[in-house]
Amino acid sequence: MGFTELTAVFVFLLVDLGGLDTVTFNPKSSQIGPVIVDEQMLWLGGGAGEVHTYRIPLLTFTIQGSLLAFAEARKTSSTDMEAKFIALRRSTDRGATWSPTSFLVDDGSQTDGVNLGSVVVDEETGAVILIYSLCFYRYHCTPPQTMMTESLDDGLTWSAPRNLNPQLGVKSFIPGPGFGIQKRHPPAVGRLVVCGHGTLAGDGVFCILSDDHGRTWRNGAALKSIPYNQNKQDLDFNPDECQPVELDDGSIYVSVRNQNHYHCRCRMVVLSLDGGESLPVEHLVFDTALVDSAVAAGALQKDGVLYFTNPANSYHRVNLTLRWSLDHGKSWLNKTLKIWDGPSGYSCIASHKDNGTDNHIYVIYEKGQKDYCETISFIKINLHSGL
Repeated sequence: MGFTELTAVFVFLLVDLGGLDTVTFNPKSSQIGPVIVDEQMLWLGGGAGEVHTYRIPLLTFTIQGSLLAFAEARKTSSTDMEAKFIALRRSTDRGATWSPTSFLVDDGSQTDGVNLGSVVVDEETGAVILIYSLCFYRYHCTPPQTMMTESLDDGLTWSAPRNLNPQLGVKSFIPGPGFGIQKRHPPAVGRLVVCGHGTLAGDGVFCILSDDHGRTWRNGAALKSIPYNQNKQDLDFNPDECQPVELDDGSIYVSVRNQNHYHCRCRMVVLSLDGGESLPVEHLVFDTALVDSAVAAGALQKDGVLYFTNPANSYHRVNLTLRWSLDHGKSWLNKTLKIWDGPSGYSCIASHKDNGTDNHIYVIYEKGQKDYCETISFIKINLHSGL
């Protein structure tokens, strides 16, 4: 039997096993040997200046190839219920050097202030859209607000914040934290999808959608907690912070924080097959391979490979680890890359959309010696150096 016949038999077997329509074969996927090739501290807390603590890091590439790093700059303490700035640093050389910190938003002295947030890049218009919340906990303020600001010049300047409540209604909603997506594959090509979570009582994962490049938004998918809008106990079903990723077949893979450890101390994963309109429980699984202590995590697909970062520990925010999957998250390779074995928290992953010529991914994460929120660090990972 010749090579052509063998190839035909191999493809037939894949179809028979149901794998051809779910797995994208890429020669690079079998050559993954990630190595950290650069690390820089972007922000240091500790009470110096106007900022006590930097938290909730976001990272994205613009369509012009600049890297934008965002964080909450908490003014007087490390707590969530705190007045904040939204901090930004910008790199035009893929993270080798960075601009000084600038502040996009200042909530003044509002105790229940800014909460980040998701950044989404519209590849058709070039707009970088940042969505965040105000008054999320309704603590000495009302109403909660979902806010949007955007940059049309590669992150150099930003629009005045716009309140999305007239379009979405009044609700407590924090996007992400992480990035939103623009659909590349059917259904709903071009749609912007941003997912996040509600309050701890009325928690769950919720997505907002825009089909006109962010001019208008509407409510989409919801995966509500149980019991909904009631206080939770340990082991209740309580999906929380989340990161959506579009897979090659057009489905949206959402990695979800399992806030109350329902079923396991691991990640929830739910799929949307209709462009973010729904998140049906029929497509919900608990990925026991991804141990997790209830924390926001990073996820990204590049060249057919799904990457994931979190503090890989069932009970503590330590041991930030990179894992990867060749079958869209159905299984994870045993080989991993330990990024930091000490205290570590939230993370976000980015890659340059350059048709596969950049063999790197980029990670921003919370890092410390004694506490995970002491600094925010940026690393550059070469995916093929460790072979």
